[in-house]
Amino acid sequence: MRIDSHQHYWDIHRFKYFWMGEKTPSILKQNFLPADLKPIYVLNRIDGSVLVQASHTMEETWWSLELAASEPSILGVVAWADLTDPALEQTLDQMQMYDRFKGVRHLVQDEPDDRWILREDVLAGLRVLARRKIPFDLCIHPRHLPLIPEVANRVPDLRMVVDHLAKPLIGKEIEPWARDISSVAKFPQIYCKLSGMITEVGSHWTSAQIAPYLTHCFTEFGATRCMFGSDWPVCLCAGTWKQVLASFTQALGPREVGVREKLMGLTAQEFYGL
Repeated sequence: MRIDSHQHYWDIHRFKYFWMGEKTPSILKQNFLPADLKPIYVLNRIDGSVLVQASHTMEETWWSLELAASEPSILGVVAWADLTDPALEQTLDQMQMYDRFKGVRHLVQDEPDDRWILREDVLAGLRVLARRKIPFDLCIHPRHLPLIPEVANRVPDLRMVVDHLAKPLIGKEIEPWARDISSVAKFPQIYCKLSGMITEVGSHWTSAQIAPYLTHCFTEFGATRCMFGSDWPVCLCAGTWKQVLASFTQALGPREVGVREKLMGLTAQEFYGL
């Protein structure tokens, strides 16, 4: 099974405007629905996807869960919930009524307070996720990486995945990002999503630019804790879905079939409980 763990903007035009404002690239100012992705999956033998939240609204959360309930190609949903809400337990009770609810994500990268994730009310919310065995997607920038070991120590039972390699400055610098990624990878409960790379570089990306960052994460986390993600449709700002896959395979180089199967689905299947 090949599973594409990607960030969708399926039919959430108003949420796009709410989240990105006028800086939204023109190519994203349209609706993206399952029907737009299905031909791509057929051509590339992809069995399904993980739908990942795009904005901090419960309206989108419920919409995504309802969409997944009626769309077989969506194998799981990583939704948003307010970790600081005193009613978080009740909200998660409702979310867990949906079989395809598989995780929570918060756009930590957008918080004005760089140390937001270490706030006591946030940590309390993360402990709730840990008790319920709900994984957490870390949407962060390199400056947040030094905080993640402390999160892992304070909430040791929480399984986390670093989205988009923590968005390093690909082609510009690799330190201190590489050193910080190595520190994060020491925690076995933390995984890494190999996604968003061409989007970070822009339309003039090359596989050679991406290779040092991808291979560093692969070396540190290993195939059992790395998963491919297309970042579709955001990737369209820099290339097609097929180009994302090509850049990934070229940058990683030849690998055993078993390794490729883990990267292209089995790791995501294990992490999210698909």
